[in-house]
Amino acid sequence: MAVLSGLRNTADRVARARAARAVAVGGRGPDAGSATVWLVALAMLGTAVFAATIAVGSVVAARHRAESAADLAALAAADRLLLDPDGGCARAAGIATAQGAGLVSCVVDRSADAVEVVAEVGVRGLPARLPVGPARARARAGPVRAPVTAPEDVPAGAGPGSAPSGAPSAAAEAS
Repeated sequence: MAVLSGLRNTADRVARARAARAVAVGGRGPDAGSATVWLVALAMLGTAVFAATIAVGSVVAARHRAESAADLAALAAADRLLLDPDGGCARAAGIATAQGAGLVSCVVDRSADAVEVVAEVGVRGLPARLPVGPARARARAGPVRAPVTAPEDVPAGAGPGSAPSGAPSAAAEAS
């Protein structure tokens, strides 16, 4: 009887080993379904990275729009600086609004004949729960001052840095 029970135990062990091997080969082992979990986790990670990239792109685009609006508004104000009593700030506000921005401040510096403008643009394309404020940009501009007439001692064809017609040139002096 002991021999029969020993054979039975051996047969049970062999059957269990064959069943375990069949399970491992057939993919129904203890790790069954883990590839699905990993795939879902990687998909969620990829979605989060994509959303963060879109958010950063929205913030950068808003900053560029604010810089452009501030530059144009400052140039428009500087163009009207000497003509308008408000120093061109009304024109700057109109230009900023046309660019889709808000004019935060417009400061006229009469001593330097310059205008400093701050424009702000809201960030679009982000979820409402993100604490991102508007993008702000500052620009400063002044009127261009060019001489209306040339000095009398410089001939009409001579440019800046050229010597008068009777003076030796720099090339002649170097040789």
